[in-house]
Amino acid sequence: MITGLMAGVFWAADTVILGIALAMTPFVSSREAVFLAPFVSTFLHDFCSALWMLLYTGIRRQFGAVRRALGTRSGKFIALGALLGGPVGMSGYVAAIYFMGAGYTSIVSSVFPAFGALFSSIFLKEKMRGCQMAGLAVSLLGVTGLGYTPGETGENYLLGFLCAAVCVLGWSLEAVICAYGMRDPEVTNEHALMIRQAVSAVFYGIVILPVVKGWGVAVSASISEAMPVILAAAFFGTASYLCYYLAIHRLGASRAMPLDVTYSAWALVFGAIFLDTVPAWSSVMFGILTVCGSIVAATDLNGLSTRGKSCSGDGGV
Repeated sequence: MITGLMAGVFWAADTVILGIALAMTPFVSSREAVFLAPFVSTFLHDFCSALWMLLYTGIRRQFGAVRRALGTRSGKFIALGALLGGPVGMSGYVAAIYFMGAGYTSIVSSVFPAFGALFSSIFLKEKMRGCQMAGLAVSLLGVTGLGYTPGETGENYLLGFLCAAVCVLGWSLEAVICAYGMRDPEVTNEHALMIRQAVSAVFYGIVILPVVKGWGVAVSASISEAMPVILAAAFFGTASYLCYYLAIHRLGASRAMPLDVTYSAWALVFGAIFLDTVPAWSSVMFGILTVCGSIVAATDLNGLSTRGKSCSGDGGV
């Protein structure tokens, strides 16, 4: 559980630092740069994360193991999960921000753990108890409160909602597919992440950037003062994914996702540290709800009661 929470902590640091990079000249110099910033930054972020994983894999002398893992059926499932979570999920996310605003996108996209729990119960036979479902609901309520921005509207709410729905589908299926792939003893969480980041970066580079005509901005950003900041953000992002994939492997997708989504609460802490922003009391309370609800959702209470009672009142699975 601590590993899953650390995934949220590291992703919050990644988010705040990447936000600093997005405020720099390469991404705000023109209207075109502002539009392309989410796509370009995601590509550079995943590319840098793949480099960090190459270094990590090299130090651990796991190149051969990663190649063998990629050649397995499970490794191919991991690659599919990478496409769903990276290019599909993230593209839907940034498009939703463009069409209906960041606040509403944050609210809609935050429900991906609920859909992940549903898909996990269908495909992986993972079951959540009554109190775990209640904890998940409380966590999502907290995330909704954190993301809500009164009066914010985008250019096309309906299209934005559809894009956010694509994001939810991609992120929830990524966790479930990767959980299935990591059931293979030949595919560890480290192998899975190396495959995931490499596949995502390559797909972004050869498909998405050419489609949106973003290579010019990408090259400019890669040789600018923003690049070291993106590299630092990717370091924390890589640490987050290592923890997230390990939590999926040990806890299951349905219990790991609520822990990961706590990044929205931890971002308040890092915002105060790096940006000197003081969160409102309402944000602090919603953040506490998010973390506490996620901990309950991820806690397996089976066996904790000496009388064998579950929090839902039945034996459970």
